Amino acid sequence: MNKNRYLLCLLLCGLLLYYAAPRMGVFNGGTEGIFAISWLALALFVIAGNLTALLFAPKKAAASGKRVRKMAERKRVRSFGR
Repeated sequence: MNKNRYLLCLLLCGLLLYYAAPRMGVFNGGTEGIFAISWLALALFVIAGNLTALLFAPKKAAASGKRVRKMAERKRVRSFGR
């Protein structure tokens, strides 16, 4: 469920960048240039954070619990009645 949210946030941020980046004057002087640079930096932080969360999300604990139980059952089968 969270992966879908991270992907949606990435797509929305990409859409905002696609729409806003050509209209911003990064090399303009004064407040307009500072706003454009800070907005683009914030957008890059959003992309980096969502990509990090998407790529390095921990695996579900239930899957590892199944694996441990499955290995314990195999061990019991091979113990030959001990």
